[in-house]
Amino acid sequence: MTPYTKLISAIAEVAVNIPVLSPALVWVLNQLNFAGTPIAGVNSLRDDLDGGMIGNFTVDPKLVENGYTQVVVDVRGTGYSQGTWDVFGDREQQDTVEVLDWARKQRWSNGRMGMTGMSYSGINQLQVAAKHPQGLDALFPVVPSADLVPDIVAPGGGLGVGFLTPWLLLVNILKFIPDARSLLNGTFDWKWLASRLQSPAVFFPELLSGVFSPTVSGLTPTTQQLIDPNSDLRHAYHTPLQNITTPTFAIGAWHDLFTGTEWQLLNKLTSLPSSEKKLVMSDAYHATVTSDMGKPGAPPRSDVLQMAWFDHWLKGVDNGIQDYAPATIHRLGDGWWQGPSFPEPGQRYQRMYLSSLPSGSARGALSDGSLRRTPPRIRATQTVAPGLSTLCSNDTAQAMFGLLVFQGCYDDNRLAETNALTFTSAPVSQGTVISGPIDLHVLTKLDGTDGYWSVMVTDVAPDGRSSVISSGQLTTSLRAIDDADSQRDSAGDYTAPYYKLDIKARQLVRPGQLVPLDIGTHGTDAYLAPGHRLRVDVFALNLIKGMSLGPVTQASGLRPEHLVIDPDQPSYLVVPSSRPLV
Repeated sequence: MTPYTKLISAIAEVAVNIPVLSPALVWVLNQLNFAGTPIAGVNSLRDDLDGGMIGNFTVDPKLVENGYTQVVVDVRGTGYSQGTWDVFGDREQQDTVEVLDWARKQRWSNGRMGMTGMSYSGINQLQVAAKHPQGLDALFPVVPSADLVPDIVAPGGGLGVGFLTPWLLLVNILKFIPDARSLLNGTFDWKWLASRLQSPAVFFPELLSGVFSPTVSGLTPTTQQLIDPNSDLRHAYHTPLQNITTPTFAIGAWHDLFTGTEWQLLNKLTSLPSSEKKLVMSDAYHATVTSDMGKPGAPPRSDVLQMAWFDHWLKGVDNGIQDYAPATIHRLGDGWWQGPSFPEPGQRYQRMYLSSLPSGSARGALSDGSLRRTPPRIRATQTVAPGLSTLCSNDTAQAMFGLLVFQGCYDDNRLAETNALTFTSAPVSQGTVISGPIDLHVLTKLDGTDGYWSVMVTDVAPDGRSSVISSGQLTTSLRAIDDADSQRDSAGDYTAPYYKLDIKARQLVRPGQLVPLDIGTHGTDAYLAPGHRLRVDVFALNLIKGMSLGPVTQASGLRPEHLVIDPDQPSYLVVPSSRPLV
């Protein structure tokens, strides 16, 4: 079920499966190596072809050759389908149920069905599986989300403009491509054209009002629903993973748009035993998700895993895929490991306190503070203003689907840190694993009545390179936490706070008021090699990935924001690790 039109799917399928020519082209591309050049990121896009991603995105001819019928459907209001695009809404979800019911009853069907696809086509797999349609016996979602508002629409209450703008533009343009055959044979669908003209730019009014409206009342009704946890749309955008009973093999990535969902899948698919739920997490981005698969020492190609998963659950083939490790994880800064769960076993949470004492490792940053095992003794206030340095950051590469080929921007955060408050630990003497979500508990002060904060956690190499391993953001007035869906460590500190994101319950502050915040970052799995350090960067803006909602911008005035280091109310990073940090 795709919004990107069956035409794009068909073109992609043909392009990578031309006998002789396609394999020859892949061979030529594999001879090129852009490592060490300004566009080193091209290597990841090329490696996707060897990782099997095309077989997840479009029709996989190997599935068809192996006896499967593969159906590609344009969701309502996109491609060649009539109507108005409902963007993951209740009507679209019901459409998926009806399509499955139709397919199950066709003469070429034996009634057993699987679903495949990446991104949009991974999200609607989880949505429909939670409704238990008859005959749906296997899922293979690639880079899916189950909670769209905190994942990408408004993470931490900040509007995800970096992704939403180009994505909405892409789908709204593609939906105007007509069925060429109907133009040639005189069967053109005029109802299709009428529906396109009636709703030419779906969700753009919501995006524009979210950015520019200075008041909550000025937001469109749909935008207000997105920041209302009790609205029908918000409920539609939150998939109850505990309801899914269909065997699920998911592939995600540590720098994906939807990492916030992916790292939690094994723990939240509670109705499935370990033999029926698998998770692969790659060191990649949304569009390059399989670029590190299919190589020696790595998991098989994703299309190979997909075939094995469907063969077992749809055909009853005893191929052993049910015994594949539940968690197959590419540690950032290291290699692959497999285990029974994620986070990795043996992790212990600890506080690393923010101190104004210099670490000596971030000379180019706006400020060079340190992370220490003991609370600070010196009171200090550090100030950061909204800036544009994050345009060259890993978060920008994430928002751009991983299509940002300039590796210097996403592989090294030092340029972004020129406008960041940094706090860095001492070097670790032994290899240390960081596995799980991370939380920054920080005391803040604003010059306005609202503010927007962004946090990046990085691995700092001895040569100074700062590589992002996790990130998060929070709007001050939307700091209320839903404890029922949050996670804490054994000491009671938040490790993964879940924000209510309720625009009707904003908690504005007084200028100069001290306000503690818990800014959660998504789960990660990283390896700090001996001599490496852990760092947290604090920003007051994060373009292009996200920006404050219009009412928040109006209240903050984009004024400088202040982080307060107070021995009586210490700020600290709550971080999991395999051995104590120093």
